[in-house]
Amino acid sequence: MSKNNTDHLYQLIKSLTAAEKRYFKVFVSKGKSKEEAKFIKLFNLIDKYQDYDEARILEAEKSIKPAQISNLKAHLYRQILQSLANYNPDDDIEIKIRELLIYANLLYNKSLIDQCWKILEKTRQMAENYDKVLLLFEVLEFEKKLLTKSIRTDIMDSVLKLVNETEQLAKRIRNTRIFQNLTIKLYSFYLQIGFIRNAADFERATQFLYSSLPAFDEDKLTFNEKMFLYHSFTGYYFFIQDNERGYQYAKKWYRLFEEHPEKVVPKIEYYIKAFNNLLAAQFKLLRLSEFEEYSKKFENIPNIKGLKSTFNIERQIFKYSSIHKINKYFMLGEFTEGTKIIPGIAEGLKKYEASLDTHSLTIFYYKFACMYFGDEDYQKSIFWLNKIINAKDVNIRSDIHGFARILNLISHWELGDNELIDYHIRSTYRYLTKKSDFHLYQQYILKFLRKLAKILPEELKQAFIDLKKDLLPLRNNAYEKRAFLYFDIISWLESKIENRSNQEIIREKAIKRIQLSEKS
Repeated sequence: MSKNNTDHLYQLIKSLTAAEKRYFKVFVSKGKSKEEAKFIKLFNLIDKYQDYDEARILEAEKSIKPAQISNLKAHLYRQILQSLANYNPDDDIEIKIRELLIYANLLYNKSLIDQCWKILEKTRQMAENYDKVLLLFEVLEFEKKLLTKSIRTDIMDSVLKLVNETEQLAKRIRNTRIFQNLTIKLYSFYLQIGFIRNAADFERATQFLYSSLPAFDEDKLTFNEKMFLYHSFTGYYFFIQDNERGYQYAKKWYRLFEEHPEKVVPKIEYYIKAFNNLLAAQFKLLRLSEFEEYSKKFENIPNIKGLKSTFNIERQIFKYSSIHKINKYFMLGEFTEGTKIIPGIAEGLKKYEASLDTHSLTIFYYKFACMYFGDEDYQKSIFWLNKIINAKDVNIRSDIHGFARILNLISHWELGDNELIDYHIRSTYRYLTKKSDFHLYQQYILKFLRKLAKILPEELKQAFIDLKKDLLPLRNNAYEKRAFLYFDIISWLESKIENRSNQEIIREKAIKRIQLSEKS
């Protein structure tokens, strides 16, 4: 994305739908003076151009002076947000509840206590129906304040009931926050390193999970508490590569929504996450038939009754749906077919590029590279690997950055770029050493690639055999096996030893593993 396109006002305007743009123009155009209408002209120009170019805007609209542009942009930004708040406010239940709380506060300030109670009753019911516990807590606190203004014979009973409700709700909120915080801590750790590298990582992740877990009876937990609890355990088991346990918790998380279908629309983003984690678990365990069944259900999410799609939901569905389409080809070992969908996904990424995080883009680029490598299109594999290697933020998923460099080395070797091998080996060595991610897997491969240039053609097959012998035991090592998640180097070595295509060997293995998994 162009650097200029990171301007916040530009991004906000480009995120608006056609209907939202029309509403904005109606919303701001009434009663505006000629001078005030300048920000509308600014809106139209930013909307018109594909890139944000301030010099071009000032050239096109002479009435806007350079000294005014900063204030005009700030004013325009506020006006757009106000128009969005007024555009179909009923579509967002949180906005609607907060609006009712504002009304209740206005009535309270007027000492219209009975009217205030009426508004709060409606607000409480809405917050309870949609499980908006934080807003419900605000309602209960407001009710406490109102009780002090009421003259009622049953005030003591009302106070005790309200205090008990508040305490119970506070406990639910506290548990939910603990489970939610665990998820965030684990995810931040995962973003840095990927899957566990050593015993220290395992201890740290386990400490995150168990040190602050409150005592709880799972059967007595509320929907929200269970949702975040299952989220935490799913992430933990995936992180330590216990995929079977991760699958069990992902399924519990998804089934929670099946048991409470009324929660799907109000908590659609968490429903999508639960669905995504279940599909990821099915992929990791090669449960193909189950994966295909749930993939079809996932594609139907936009058609859920009562769901109003937003850009954020569209982006989430696009991201996960695209990843799972790619994963299916990996699962089957069908790289040639898989490469056919990459251009379309890459084009779709452009629409969401500004709002997709670095981690998601890194995942896409690496999967693209692996798919092209599997299809033996090494030039395209290197193209996508370079997007990872040349990225500024190498602290996000340092594991993928490391393995991208390994795959890049092998791709250059496949292309016969021998003069570049030494440079890339030194660069990869420096990176892995700096990131404290230099394991036996990497050492064996770098040592192998370093001596390749000196190996005679008739010795090459034995060199592949020797490397395979070194690497095979690592697949059962708790902290080395993660390497084989990123690139099936054993199959690549076998393709060289047996003089067959990498894709053919991986596909044969995939079919056998899937058949075995489906029987279990």
